[in-house]
Amino acid sequence: MAKLNCWEFKKCGRQSGGEKTHELGICPASTEKKLNGVHDGKNSGRACWVVAGTFCRGEVQGAFVAKSVNCIKCDFYQLVLDEENIKFVFSGHLLKIMRQVEK
Repeated sequence: MAKLNCWEFKKCGRQSGGEKTHELGICPASTEKKLNGVHDGKNSGRACWVVAGTFCRGEVQGAFVAKSVNCIKCDFYQLVLDEENIKFVFSGHLLKIMRQVEK
């Protein structure tokens, strides 16, 4: 069974081509390619908690430091943590990947 990306799980409609992009904009987790494949997700769809500008409870979230407390309580984060189990890639490593300069 395919693993869900955050926009599929949350049904936010903010993915590229989503029904709410005109109103709410495209979610950066759906386009951020540095984490493509992490937790078997598309782009950053299964690591959205480290991407600035994602939505939570209808509001745009800022940088990881500001949003991390909310994200670890999120039902999607908990789903990914449970599904990945020992293969779960923790936020510190994900942030290092995000900071790498593309060559």
